[in-house]
Amino acid sequence: MATLHIERIIEASADFVWDRLRDFGALHTRVAPGFILDTVVDGDIRTVTFDGGLVMRERLIAIDDAHRRIVYSILADLFEHHSASNTVVPEGEDRCRFVWVVDFLPGDPKARIEDMMNAGADAIKAAMEKAVG
Repeated sequence: MATLHIERIIEASADFVWDRLRDFGALHTRVAPGFILDTVVDGDIRTVTFDGGLVMRERLIAIDDAHRRIVYSILADLFEHHSASNTVVPEGEDRCRFVWVVDFLPGDPKARIEDMMNAGADAIKAAMEKAVG
């Protein structure tokens, strides 16, 4: 099993970032526009289209408002197992920490997944900071 742990400090309040991040169907408009081109939700499944054409299906596992944490799993033959969580941690009044943890099997695509997560985290940080103004 491979585990990746990515963090970014975002210059916006935890409540502001969490309000956007918990919106399961709005990755392309409220979370990472440009990096994510489209998000279509059908029940607890979202189909995400990334810049570059990659399309992934993700199942919502949990939204935990008390801990500002969303959990989802990618549904793809690439993975025997996949679990991801995004957590927003307050770091002051107008600053927070975005934490993205992913566990997956098999572990061999780790470098590609890490590159994509870093690009995604950078896009999330930029979008949140731009939106807060």
